[in-house]
Amino acid sequence: MTNLSHHIIPGCRTKPVILDIRYEPNGQPKPVVVFCHGYKGFKDWGAWNQVAQAFAKCGFAFVKFNFSYNGGTSEQPIDFPDEEAFAENNYSTELGDLRCVVEWLLNEENPHRDEINLSRIQLIGHSRGGGIALLGAATIPHINRLALWASVSDFEVRFPYGRQMKEWEETGVWEVLNARTGQVLKHHYQFYEDFVRNREVLDIRSHAKQLKTPVLIAHGVEDEAVHFSEAMRLYKWTPESRLEMVPETGHTFGSRHPWEEDILPEALGLVVEYTVDHFRN
Repeated sequence: MTNLSHHIIPGCRTKPVILDIRYEPNGQPKPVVVFCHGYKGFKDWGAWNQVAQAFAKCGFAFVKFNFSYNGGTSEQPIDFPDEEAFAENNYSTELGDLRCVVEWLLNEENPHRDEINLSRIQLIGHSRGGGIALLGAATIPHINRLALWASVSDFEVRFPYGRQMKEWEETGVWEVLNARTGQVLKHHYQFYEDFVRNREVLDIRSHAKQLKTPVLIAHGVEDEAVHFSEAMRLYKWTPESRLEMVPETGHTFGSRHPWEEDILPEALGLVVEYTVDHFRN
């Protein structure tokens, strides 16, 4: 039987990070997996809870969290009730929040210290969270291995350009539709300004080339949101990496939200198997 605990910890700015940790308690230190969700995502999206359960059954302690400005709240961690927070999010904040999660794990007051092996902390990042996880693996001590699931390879190309960029600068607001909820969400221009100020810190390519951490890259061949060519670039850049092409699947490996089944979709189950093997070996 797995143990599931929820925690609220300080984020890197003014809003908290909401996280949960799942493992099978047996008094033995277990390697830790920290999962970073993607753009317009959250820790309980789709089949992520079933993913956590699968890793716990394989002997890991699985931590997943909401970035502090992803638009969720401690009262409502699913979806995006805090649209102002979403508008004020940026890549630097997400990287800072990941650091906060790792520091919480290492803190002597962490109530799970007897059940986790702090010499084996591994990261998984999905989509935009893959870029954040890669930067974290390159810059945060104590990270042993990294898995990139349908990961982006470049942050800058995801900003608007041309007339749309000019309008964003002039109005201060870039609107995006969340097709699932019907919300029109906003990004304030600070998002781009923060990227420009921290361009070197947020450069995925340069940090990928400096990685000393073994990397698994798993990507759906039919990914409609992040093209498979981005996986090829990441594979080319990372010194010690393994690329798994997942056939006949898209960006979320067959998952969707809500996911109401106990079992994982076939493609996502395969990705979990690849990742467990990568982290064990």
